[in-house]
Amino acid sequence: MRSAVAEYVTALHRAYLAQADTFAPAVRGRMPLFGSGPLTVAAVGARNLHLIATREALGPLRGQEVSLPGELPGLDWSLRFYDPVVVPSLGLVDEREEPAYAEVKHALGLTTVVYHVVAQPGSGLTGHHAGHVGSGLAAQHSSAARDFEAIRARVRGREGLVDELVGAASAGLPRAQALLAKAIAPHNAGVAAAADAARPDPDAIRRALLESVGGRKDWTPKAPPT
Repeated sequence: MRSAVAEYVTALHRAYLAQADTFAPAVRGRMPLFGSGPLTVAAVGARNLHLIATREALGPLRGQEVSLPGELPGLDWSLRFYDPVVVPSLGLVDEREEPAYAEVKHALGLTTVVYHVVAQPGSGLTGHHAGHVGSGLAAQHSSAARDFEAIRARVRGREGLVDELVGAASAGLPRAQALLAKAIAPHNAGVAAAADAARPDPDAIRRALLESVGGRKDWTPKAPPT
């Protein structure tokens, strides 16, 4: 199973890299998987198999923990395995109805992630499936990078807030993104509605903020009032 998971993660990253190669260099440079610092992928076995990439340090190996190195041209990572034997609190995670993303992340003590996906052991751990997941992640990350670039260019005086928003998005902090979006566009109803949702959706927040500044198209700022 460890070997199958390692091959899946490698296939996911290979597809991500292949998709990223189709983007402009500056867009690639802003994609979260190419950020600075060591990358660790935690393979977490609860009822579902969670794959969580993070740049947070997980400390030295202890007890029955296992780590496998992974490498592709332009990207390297460590793959570490966790289950209820290694992290007892995982045994309390309830996934009878749906994957418990927040609870699994909390069991590992993680606050920021690069990506968090769920794979099904068996038929779900194929290179074909991993390729789709990796390409989708790359497309999502590159789209976000282009959206943030457009937003930043149109909010003069608030560029620092957009930079913080990019950081919060890269770290996987949806409520921080909600607060920053409202600070960037404090009077926009669409942004407020997305940000005030009970469970803020980062993609919805970003789209609403982009729409508030004219969308990702040729755009001319409004003339100042006379």
